[in-house]
Amino acid sequence: MKNVPSKISIIVPVYNVENYLAKCLDSLVNQTYQNIEILVVNDGSTDDSGKIINDFSVKFPEKIKAFYKKNGGLSDARNVGIDNATGDYIGFVDSDDYVLETMFEEMLDLAEKHSAEMVICNIQKVDERGNVIQKLTQIPNMPEKIDLETHFSVFSDISYFACNKLFKKELFETKRFKQGISFEDIQLIPKLLLECKTIAQTQHFHYQYLERQNSISKTHTEKGLDILQAVEDVEVAFEKSIYSHKRKELKNFHILEGIYTFLAYLAFVKDENSFYEMSDKLDVFRKKKGIKIKDILSYSRFDRNYILSLSVRKKIFYLLFFAGQKKLIRKLV
Repeated sequence: MKNVPSKISIIVPVYNVENYLAKCLDSLVNQTYQNIEILVVNDGSTDDSGKIINDFSVKFPEKIKAFYKKNGGLSDARNVGIDNATGDYIGFVDSDDYVLETMFEEMLDLAEKHSAEMVICNIQKVDERGNVIQKLTQIPNMPEKIDLETHFSVFSDISYFACNKLFKKELFETKRFKQGISFEDIQLIPKLLLECKTIAQTQHFHYQYLERQNSISKTHTEKGLDILQAVEDVEVAFEKSIYSHKRKELKNFHILEGIYTFLAYLAFVKDENSFYEMSDKLDVFRKKKGIKIKDILSYSRFDRNYILSLSVRKKIFYLLFFAGQKKLIRKLV
């Protein structure tokens, strides 16, 4: 009896992306791996996104599954996709991004070759003309197959995007994206990793992340505090996991996601009162976790001192922040 090929469910949440959606869906219906379903969840769009979804579902009825719901946010839309997915594997693509045509074929091959519960590919940022702005290598200096018990440093090293990964569907059996928060990827994806024993990676830059012109002007507010809560939520799952003895990696996770990711967001908070209030809460978090300033400045990611690899502007910001020079920092941001 011939084996039935694995099926991939690709979930695309959509909200007011009429200028980018067709390119995203084109990149998915033209995947070299054909046994896929594309669950497009219209999260209450008010532009022509709905028409584009309808046109694609008519043209590709065997691939596109369209869903419409009232606006409830990214997590809610992704969860609708998960609830309706019938594949053996699940992937997520943001509706203003696009992917290379071999992405899901290669990632599925790696998942099955190595019996991996999660597969990761590299990301490159592109502008609206398709020019590459930045290449984001995810796991350098690691093998294609990664045994987590042996290489658990990836827990505190990798970037927790949902969109550049392929997941075994079973990982979502009891887990969903948390609704009503920002930074939902940081809250969930590390928990999924903690359920894995083996992950795999490709060094190909399959995922094309669009740096939209208006994204630079996004408002940074107290929502950034959701980062700290997400880290706390992950720690609860960590303590219940088979990796709970890996204390060094937990501390490094606190430093990367709880300190550096938070500071990267804080740097663009324009309201002065919010900036100082969030700064104080970060200091409370740091002390609660027993993280010393020297731990932060000496933190290594992928065997390299993290702060030395940052841009000059970020180095100055972080060094001044850790030195307590908050008022001087406000002149830099």
